[in-house]
This record gives sequence, structure tokens and C-alpha cells, in this order.
Amino acid sequence: MERLASASAVNGTIAADENDDAPGVVERARAGDEAAFETLYRRNVGRVYGLCLRMLGEPVAAEELTQDVFVRAWEKLSLFRGDSAFSTWLHRLAVNVVLQHLRSRKRREARVRLTDDLTTLAGSVGPVPVGKRMDLAKALDTLPAGARRVFVLHDIEGYKHAEIADMTGTAVGTSKAQLHRARKLLREVLA
Repeated sequence: MERLASASAVNGTIAADENDDAPGVVERARAGDEAAFETLYRRNVGRVYGLCLRMLGEPVAAEELTQDVFVRAWEKLSLFRGDSAFSTWLHRLAVNVVLQHLRSRKRREARVRLTDDLTTLAGSVGPVPVGKRMDLAKALDTLPAGARRVFVLHDIEGYKHAEIADMTGTAVGTSKAQLHRARKLLREVLA
């Protein structure tokens, strides 16, 4: 899975080829042509991995979920209606897979949470001394999961608060509050 960990994929800069929706490729994949689906995979894997990584902040989990996205895409390809570009449909599928993973993980963690460090329960992140400044990718890793998720979806991926609320199953006000919190924490960390 080395190609997923390439520098360009980590930064999410591999753009889907404009021809991923070329006549025939998606249709052949829908008909069960594995070579056509592999073409779609190769053209979109970098973007999907970059999205998963930004939303999770964990390279190993991002690789696993990238594979899950493409397994689901293969299984649900018959549901692709062609109303939008294949890459758009795949992007939405990836967001849903990551959100489902996060909800599942949250339920597991809610059952048992052991810690001796009470600051992790409050979810607070204090200002970082000047000597420990970091780049944005590292700063995103310091955010609480909910704040990071909303920040990535809103400020990086461009979703509106209403869309984020629908995707995450929260209120619009919660999305706005999480974004405000994420920006505030990022300003403190990056100051």
C-alpha cells in the first residue's frame, strides 16, 4: 500500500482524472469489469486517502478506510445513477464511511474510558509554547475528533453547516460551535 502513503496522496493533491467519468469506464465497472474498476480505483485512491487522513488524522486507519470505501464502492456501484461525476459520488461515499467509522468508534469508547489524565476528559488543548509550533496537519491532529471532523468538512472540503449536520447527525448549531472551537484551538496551537 505504498502508493497510498506517497507524499502527494498524504497531502490529498492527487486529483481525480477528468476522464474518470469517460463514457464506458463507469458503465464497464458497473457491469462487473474488474479492470475498469481498477482504473477508477487508481484515478481516485489518492483523493479518497487524503480525505480519510484529514478526517481521521491517523494514517493507518485512513489506509484501512480507503480500502473500505473502494470495497463499498464495488458493492454499491449499481446504485450510482450518474446524476453527478463518479468522483463526486465516491467522495460522498468516503465521507459516509469515515463518519460511520467514527460513530462506531465513539460507541465503543463510550462503553469504557480509562484515564489518569483528567485533562483528556475535558478535551482542552492549551497554548503551545513558541518552541513547539507545528504545521497545520500536525495541528489538526491535536483537535478533538468532533472539532477536527467539522473543520475538515467545512473549511477544507467546503461543505455547508446544514450538510455537515445531516452527515454527522447533529444540529446546525453544534456544527457551528464545533467549527468555532476548532478554529480557536488551531489559533492557540499555531500561534
